[in-house]
Amino acid sequence: MPFYRRRLPHLDQAGQAAFVTWRLHGSLPPNRTVPAVAVSSGRAFTAMDRLLDETRAGPFYLRQPAVADMVVETLHYNASMLGHYELHAFVVMPNHVHVLVTPA
Repeated sequence: MPFYRRRLPHLDQAGQAAFVTWRLHGSLPPNRTVPAVAVSSGRAFTAMDRLLDETRAGPFYLRQPAVADMVVETLHYNASMLGHYELHAFVVMPNHVHVLVTPA
């Protein structure tokens, strides 16, 4: 299992499912952060996801059906046509996306 470090440590194991979340730039309120105390990655994820769900300002481009459809089409294209991963599940939210994939 290769390990490398950029901004965060990365573990790369073929055949292992990965849960990936990405958000739109500027989607988190500038005055809201995850507590600096040591928290588990699960608690940090839950706190960040809650902030994304509760925010009332910032970009919400993924609410636009045409934009959300492009994201969905891209997820399917990369899975079925390019074979980058097996797509298990996904959800497109107004300002972020959750994806469960198994990389090829």
